[in-house]
Amino acid sequence: MIARPLRRPPRRLLTRGSWAETSRITAILRRETVGGGVLLVVAAAALLWANSPWSAGYFGLRDATVGGEPLGLHLNLTVGTWAADGLLAIFFLVVGLELKREFVAGDLRDPARAVLPIVAAVGGMVAPALIFVVVAAGGGEGALRGWAIPTATDIAFAVAVLAVLSTHLPAALRTFLLTLAVVDDLLAVTVSAVFYTEEINTTALGLTLVPLAAFTVCVQRRIRAWWLLIPLGVATWVLMHESGVHATVAGVLLGFAVPVRRSAAAGGPAAGPGMAEHFEHRLRPLSAGLAVPVFAFFAAGVDFGGLSGLGDALRDPVTLGIIGGLVVGKPVGIWLTTRLLAAFTRARLDATLRWVDVFGVSLLAGIGFTVSLLIGDLAYGTGSIRDDHVKVGVLLGSVTAAALAAAVLRMRNRYYRILHQQETEDADRDGVPDIYQSPNT
Repeated sequence: MIARPLRRPPRRLLTRGSWAETSRITAILRRETVGGGVLLVVAAAALLWANSPWSAGYFGLRDATVGGEPLGLHLNLTVGTWAADGLLAIFFLVVGLELKREFVAGDLRDPARAVLPIVAAVGGMVAPALIFVVVAAGGGEGALRGWAIPTATDIAFAVAVLAVLSTHLPAALRTFLLTLAVVDDLLAVTVSAVFYTEEINTTALGLTLVPLAAFTVCVQRRIRAWWLLIPLGVATWVLMHESGVHATVAGVLLGFAVPVRRSAAAGGPAAGPGMAEHFEHRLRPLSAGLAVPVFAFFAAGVDFGGLSGLGDALRDPVTLGIIGGLVVGKPVGIWLTTRLLAAFTRARLDATLRWVDVFGVSLLAGIGFTVSLLIGDLAYGTGSIRDDHVKVGVLLGSVTAAALAAAVLRMRNRYYRILHQQETEDADRDGVPDIYQSPNT
């Protein structure tokens, strides 16, 4: 009799992960709830001011020129541009730190875990881009330049909405959304650098490597002297901006340069947090509390021009393409890619999840806002009519995606809350200690 080989158990998708990683994701969610609330307030304030009798003051402030041209550098920029190119680089520095931590020390250092959010992020970019191209094809000359606008996910808004709703949702969903959004933003800034860079100053781009290399050497040697690191970071940003590549790329590269693991010479794990964690702890409040809200304030202000102006925007294929990409393309791309990956690898969804949970998170990824507005500026130019239509599309698409996601996730959160209550009651009735741990613990 021939013995049959033992079958390997099917691989599980979206498992909860380690306790340390779950705790870290939960802490980030709590911080991003505040950041998302701040974003909502400043975006609403910008819209109200831009559509008030005092709108000239808003646009005058946004378009006021600040800076000069020291040493021939083109730093004579508007306030809005300083917010988009300068302050937003801090946000992408935090993104770079977070992504590196995920792949070096987080659960995603395992290639089997890393594949899913990367593939899902790619699917979540391809589908909305295709929808935009189909819808905006009849928009006239230059309309298709905005194909990348609906491909981005706003981390702060999406995570804030999930944090408010997810009192009992499985922790694996939150890890999936955060990692997906970080990878998504990295891909978006790569797209902006590759497809929205018209001219490249190769000399400036080459010189960028000098302060970047010096910064890398310093952080690799665990030098934390801010009086040294900040000038090197600023020099990297200035030269990247001068090169013609979008300056936020400098933030991502600086984040990638910071080491994640603790130095053995520093005494191992007991010596305290690694340098990337230290940087993130210092910079995240600056990013969430200042950089992103200021950018959002100057990017979200659009003069609707009354109902007629709003109607004109909604008749523009570009606006409709953005809304369709965010509301339909994002969830379809992410959810379908995840299902296909499960089918081709014969993997099964984790026992604590259902596919409707994944669909709810996929809807949440349709909140574009910050990076979508940034790409819109690059595609059509700040202050143009089409740029205003982009803002209408991004705002309406993001709000719609958030509302649909909230409806699905609230329903699922109610299901998991009832399930938790039933398990607790059964444990009490049987005299068994309740060992259930809420995903929020």
